[in-house]
Amino acid sequence: MDFETVMAELEALGKERTKKIYISNGAQEPLFGVATGAMKPIARKIKINQSLADELYATGNYDAMYFAGIIADPKAMTDADFDRWMDGAYFYMLSDYVVAVTLSESDIAQDVADKWIASGDELRMSAGWSCYCWLLGNRKDHEFSESKISNMLDIVKNTIHNSPERTKSAMNNFLYTVGTSYLPLHDKAVETTKEVGIVEIKRDNKKSSFLNAHESIQKEIDKGRIGFKRKYVRC
Repeated sequence: MDFETVMAELEALGKERTKKIYISNGAQEPLFGVATGAMKPIARKIKINQSLADELYATGNYDAMYFAGIIADPKAMTDADFDRWMDGAYFYMLSDYVVAVTLSESDIAQDVADKWIASGDELRMSAGWSCYCWLLGNRKDHEFSESKISNMLDIVKNTIHNSPERTKSAMNNFLYTVGTSYLPLHDKAVETTKEVGIVEIKRDNKKSSFLNAHESIQKEIDKGRIGFKRKYVRC
């Protein structure tokens, strides 16, 4: 399938109601409003096609950018490619659920995520922390440095309340993910969530939301799901 065909198929799948939901979450025109599940039949026909993914991502169309993440070849993407995709990720659904997810399936995931976390840029930091959530929730525990993840827990404890809003949300999710999916530091993550307490996320023109990673981890403990790993990251 070529670029024009994919764009035409995505446009045909667009729904006004879905479009309104995406816009309420921060998406901007152009977009069609395609439900992610509706993209799967097209993805099955294409499988993996990095050059097509780059072409679609460059359109700035939210649905095309999301679909690009599904057909991308993360292992073929370079540090510069991921930076270019991040440059185009103008809100969290792209930074955390397209770019961070794609990065998490690459061999350079931790190096790029570390750089983004240190960048001081809200969405890059958010994508970096989110990438670690996708990684820890999928890869085996021995693939991570325990001392590094431990240090990251300390960074969250000391900086979360003064971080940008989207970064706060991703950091809170990191605490939850370490507590749920990374057994070597389960106890430390639980203790850290107690010290962090409730995290307030302020949103433009909306009420604040309040996140409690300690309660979220406790629910997983109650369900016997500690050590849970996802089989796949990308849908």
